[in-house]
Amino acid sequence: MQPINIIAEHDDFIIVEKPHDVNFHDEGDINNGFFNQVKKMGKVQTKFDQLYPVHRLDKMTSGLIVFAKNLATAQQFQELFAQHKVEKYYLAISDKKPKKKQGLIKGDMVKSRRGMWKLLRSQENPATTQFFSYPLTAGRRLYLLKPHSGKTHQLRVALSSIGAPILGDPSYAAQGTTSQLRGYLHAYALRFNFNGQYFQYVLPPSSGEYFTEGLALNELSCPWTLSWPSI
Repeated sequence: MQPINIIAEHDDFIIVEKPHDVNFHDEGDINNGFFNQVKKMGKVQTKFDQLYPVHRLDKMTSGLIVFAKNLATAQQFQELFAQHKVEKYYLAISDKKPKKKQGLIKGDMVKSRRGMWKLLRSQENPATTQFFSYPLTAGRRLYLLKPHSGKTHQLRVALSSIGAPILGDPSYAAQGTTSQLRGYLHAYALRFNFNGQYFQYVLPPSSGEYFTEGLALNELSCPWTLSWPSI
């Protein structure tokens, strides 16, 4: 088991860095999912006796994730996420020219083939994502994404819908681009109000050479202060 990077520890929760290419939940009968890895580490190091998941990240996605240390906090965070009161910001890279360079991606999502999803024009219960994009070298673009809903594969489908699937995405990127060492999606920043106090965390990617080429991420170190496209 690789070392677990705890970004911050509070009396009621911890913020942890999830590596890319690691399932959040266990695979089969083996307790090797990321949640169980963190829970085992906590017990071995006597940091915390209990741990509760409150949200998750896809296998290909790296970055910030929250775990609660007690049931009451878990329920509180689950309510915050359900009400979209946790601000989430992601970084992604595509090697395709997008249909638009910034704006809003909004539409209903339905299941497609082979476990994939697709975005519709209808707006009954839409997935909503704001984004900016920035040029990198060799025709690649860096995306800063702010989802306002928590649909399965939301960000991966959103970028695919504007003609810019995420580099290395095993489901939505064209064959030939999935030979990357990782899928280029990273949970970059979190901001929320917990018991009357604001917490904010920013974590640049620790893997993926394309994430830092041609752009200093310190320009995006406070993503909540940007003038985001209208919803």
